[in-house]
Amino acid sequence: MVLIGGSANPKLAQSIAKILDTKVYFPTSKFADGEICIKIPVNITNKFVFIVQPTCKPVNDNIMELLLMCDAAKQGVAKEVVAVIPYYGYCMQDRKDQPRVPISSALVASMLKSAGATRIITLDIHSEQQQGFFNGPWDNLYASYAMIPALQKVAGNNTVIVSPDKGGVPRAKAYARLLETNDVAVVFKERDTKTKNQSKTLFLVGEVKNKTAIIVDDMIDTAGTMVNASSMLKKEGANKIIICATHGLFSGNALTNIANPAIHSIYCTDTLPLEENILGNKKIRVVSIAPLLAEAIEKTFKGESLGKDLIL
Repeated sequence: MVLIGGSANPKLAQSIAKILDTKVYFPTSKFADGEICIKIPVNITNKFVFIVQPTCKPVNDNIMELLLMCDAAKQGVAKEVVAVIPYYGYCMQDRKDQPRVPISSALVASMLKSAGATRIITLDIHSEQQQGFFNGPWDNLYASYAMIPALQKVAGNNTVIVSPDKGGVPRAKAYARLLETNDVAVVFKERDTKTKNQSKTLFLVGEVKNKTAIIVDDMIDTAGTMVNASSMLKKEGANKIIICATHGLFSGNALTNIANPAIHSIYCTDTLPLEENILGNKKIRVVSIAPLLAEAIEKTFKGESLGKDLIL
């Protein structure tokens, strides 16, 4: 097995390597004109090559780097080229919701296959049907593996799990089961497909009064949806509102938005590299998913099933 890390999140790749007790190689450099140069420094012939590279911002640069690393592994006659993509860029563009628009997520998957990836491992992909975009095995892991132990410390007997939209109900039900509560609520929202990062909260289904409300979602971007949902939950009488989001993008005015007093705390993972102002924010708690990814890599290398403990 050879572990390779891209430049998107080297700290996560190093954490995974430490758990696996192996070395991680960083093969990326740049030419003077900005072109990416990839040179894998070890023999990979007939070996499993795992490439850890979230395709976060700068999204296009990181996707290109991942494609080149996959091609380099293919050219090096690797037995398997596994793209470990903790955060999958373009994941929200997964359908044709308007005329004359691309299905960007499907195009990225197709490019990965062409570049030489034989398998993909992701974490909390935005919509699970995207696994059908790739002509090969695609294992989607769930952050609940890492999040539940952290949430158990703050969730009491009077806890309700909240989905910020109808699409997230299966995730909310899974968290409720793992946290051993039967209380689930749903915030219904309306999103204008012609505008970006804008949605309007409509109404709440479920009882949250005098309860600790934990909103679970796959990502927190500008935090507009989370602020709207939290404000509604507070208005409906929730005692404490906690946000649990796998991918902490924190784009635009996110840090200003989460300063909203309705939000008590936010739990996210280290799928993306987090800047110092995010790590230093008193409301944000970061849970590492390196142990989850390390276990998935080890099981994949050994040809073992990832099992229900890793996939939900």
